[in-house]
Amino acid sequence: MSSQNPGTFTAVLDVENSASRTLQDKSETSTAIMNTEKTPCDGENGRPPGQSTIGDVKTPPSSEDEYLVNLDAAENPKNLSTARKWVIVIVISTGALCATFASSVAAFTEAGLAKDLHTVHEVTILSISLFVFGLGMGPLLVGPLSELYGRNIIYRISYLLCFAFTWPTAFPPNIEVFLVFRFITGFCSAAFLSVAGGSVSDLFVNAQVASPMAVYTMAPFIGPVIGPIVGGFINQNVDWRWTYRVLLMWQFVEIILLLLLVPETYEPLLLQSKARRVRKETGDDKYYAPLDRRERSILSAMLFSCYTPFKLILFDRMALALDTWNALLLGILYLSFQAFPIIFGSLHGFTYGETGLSFLGIGIGMFAALATQPLWNRFYRKQTIKYNGPPPPETRLVMGQWGAIMAPIGLFWLAFTTYKHVF
Repeated sequence: MSSQNPGTFTAVLDVENSASRTLQDKSETSTAIMNTEKTPCDGENGRPPGQSTIGDVKTPPSSEDEYLVNLDAAENPKNLSTARKWVIVIVISTGALCATFASSVAAFTEAGLAKDLHTVHEVTILSISLFVFGLGMGPLLVGPLSELYGRNIIYRISYLLCFAFTWPTAFPPNIEVFLVFRFITGFCSAAFLSVAGGSVSDLFVNAQVASPMAVYTMAPFIGPVIGPIVGGFINQNVDWRWTYRVLLMWQFVEIILLLLLVPETYEPLLLQSKARRVRKETGDDKYYAPLDRRERSILSAMLFSCYTPFKLILFDRMALALDTWNALLLGILYLSFQAFPIIFGSLHGFTYGETGLSFLGIGIGMFAALATQPLWNRFYRKQTIKYNGPPPPETRLVMGQWGAIMAPIGLFWLAFTTYKHVF
């Protein structure tokens, strides 16, 4: 099992990084905001890679405008200590892990759910489908909101809402209530999948961002692996409702960590807060930040957020190819939540707990892929020297090319070893 997965996740990891870069540069980064003030950490086109195109800003008449506030070195998130940066990355990564863990942990609750809520198995499968659908829809709202109100408040509010709406799934009166709140909790969990990548870019310059971005990118894929393992042993020994009670405990701990350890990192919002503070201290209302000059309303920002992904897919062949490949891999991953119980439970007679352990192969593959990250960092540095500057974005896709070969090999390997006489 584990042999198939390093290639699979290698492809997914690099696709995510590449697609994330493309979308951040084209639809998440505010060109107008960031062009008003370039810093030594700026990426291509004079802007850090984690900001947003949402929220148009009137460009100041001059970069030397004395009333345009700037961040001091001590106020720049990129100048935090390395240890502090990694603590923040780990907290938001565990938040993303928890969000996707919640999607797959429901896999082994289906039998108990069908029995207690008087429904059929085909309906209980929606507990995963609706949650994932909510994860996909959520970024259309939380993405624009994060560019207007910052990353931190989005994390906190979305996680509090997710915690609150998980309660009805732990104590549902009927299947309708359960499924509705599964969709809502998925929607609320989307912040860590759509905003957290920007937080990582806020903290690290381009030359340092690969490793922390790899850790964050891996977290949403580890979650679906851990979910069936934990869910299998819970449902084997206690009532299915304990699956969601354990999820509530994890969400509560995550909320505490967010409140205590994660500061705001979105530079335009930090500038806006500083401008507000300077105006109050000086009594001069002329001081401003680029975000104060935005012209686009939140509604237009949301519409922009909705049509930009479709525009990229229609007119950017690379984005279309990456998205199609990534969707295929994610589809295979979520298909395994229904396939593995049949293969290992029904065919091989595994218990719930043992069937959950069968997902360890996918997890091992993901960690094997992550272990190769230093090699790819070295390769990227060599390419930087070769091009005497940042190499083409396609350089990051070399890792994905290896994964694209290994993924189908792993699937054939799985297919030919599912027969009962092989095991």
